[in-house]
Amino acid sequence: MKKIIAFNGSPRKEWNTATLLKKALDGAASKSAETELINLYDLTYQGCISCFACKEKGGKSYGKCVVKDALKPILKKVEECDAVIFGSPVFLGTVSGAMQSFMERLIFPYIKYSDPPESLFPKNISTGFIYTMGVPEKAMNEFGYNQRFASIDRLLKIIFGSSEMLLCFDTYQFADYAKVVAPRFNPEEKLKRRKEVFPEDCQKAFALGVRLSAA
Repeated sequence: MKKIIAFNGSPRKEWNTATLLKKALDGAASKSAETELINLYDLTYQGCISCFACKEKGGKSYGKCVVKDALKPILKKVEECDAVIFGSPVFLGTVSGAMQSFMERLIFPYIKYSDPPESLFPKNISTGFIYTMGVPEKAMNEFGYNQRFASIDRLLKIIFGSSEMLLCFDTYQFADYAKVVAPRFNPEEKLKRRKEVFPEDCQKAFALGVRLSAA
């Protein structure tokens, strides 16, 4: 039985990103995969501390993160699974702080300082990344978000062997738009898209889970 872990990089556990991750895991479970959802904001940890213990020649921690905090057993779980699904809202043009710190700790120890870079991860696994953002696709391109997504995609392919993305645009951000100052958004159009397009995004997430469980 394949093991698939999803990491929620959103502080919300019941909104866009979390919903799509759960749909992806439902897709994996439909193919008899063992699934687990981990909410990163439930954990206490920090990003890479630049100690370089994971790069020491002949060191017992070569290729491993030595920091002992809530991520240590989580990083071990990744080595034991068959696929990983990341999910994050877009904050200031990139992933959330929790996701960024997690990826620093997860990815950096496995990067071999060679030219071209090589992976120290013990095997190839499938990975997927779900991005949710409040802006439409046109704005994503104008703001350069896609460049950041491409950079993450490249790293995942180098370290784990494969990666695919699911981009979800113009998401419904607030339970009640009347309570927030957000004049750039049209609440009626946002709600319409929530009802018509978000279900399609959920179907795409389910299909992503199916593909990763079969890879």
